[in-house]
Amino acid sequence: MMERVFRAIRADIRLHMLSVFSVAVAFVCLSATLLVAVNIDAVRAKWSETGRASVYLDPEVEPQTVHTVRQALLAAEGVTEVRFVSSEQAREEIMGNTKDEALASLPSEAFPASLEVTLKDGAAAERIERLASQLKSLPSVEAVETYEAWGERLDKLLRGGTQAALVLLAVVLAAVVSVVGSTMRMALARRRTEVEVLRMVGATDSYVRGPFVIEGAAQGGLGAFLAVTLIGVLFLIVRDSFSGPLGTLLGTSPQFLPVTFCIALVAFGASVGALSAFASLRRLIENPAT
Repeated sequence: MMERVFRAIRADIRLHMLSVFSVAVAFVCLSATLLVAVNIDAVRAKWSETGRASVYLDPEVEPQTVHTVRQALLAAEGVTEVRFVSSEQAREEIMGNTKDEALASLPSEAFPASLEVTLKDGAAAERIERLASQLKSLPSVEAVETYEAWGERLDKLLRGGTQAALVLLAVVLAAVVSVVGSTMRMALARRRTEVEVLRMVGATDSYVRGPFVIEGAAQGGLGAFLAVTLIGVLFLIVRDSFSGPLGTLLGTSPQFLPVTFCIALVAFGASVGALSAFASLRRLIENPAT
């Protein structure tokens, strides 16, 4: 049977390549959406398990006062790290590799010094809020940022990404069914003589249909594989641009789709391709006269 499949693919190579390309385009959209959702979820998970706060200090604060506040924070329950960031360090972290002339022209004093507080336990969110309310009363503290609003925004983005992925999943399903089904019907029309000869010599419907189903599975699986590969290449190209300062700010580095996701996408493409070919040719093969 595989010999018949390879022979049929070679005979209609352009038709099959066009089908694979169309399937790949559909899966690229789905894979890209899943990649964004996976990274948003990684940031959300990181921030949910680790409470963070930035304690912005008065520009005139004395080093001894900074040391005292830092030691008091380290002694607080749940605090695992307190890192002092000077104005110059803050400027360097924000600037990173950017070429923005407006930012480069700003003096170090434009970037406030801060204490970056980290809590890591189950009650991080509640404890960071209590610490923030206490710190705001200190005269040496100008403001406290707990990033709670950012967490809520990330949750909304994740929900939106999940909904978009579900919509695209339906679009991909319809695209694969349409493309593979049409391709198989065209292939059957071109190989009608071969099919009629096989039926004359007593070939069963499953024997006749088998190569078409395998071809459909190959088209769906290969299209999904090419889509995942393309997204992977693009991810490697742009990954460095999102590392560095942005990774430091978010607390995590960009990550690609898990291997299980990639395998599932390819398997999904192959399964839908096979089912589409089977369904589209069932009536034509079992009832050739219609």
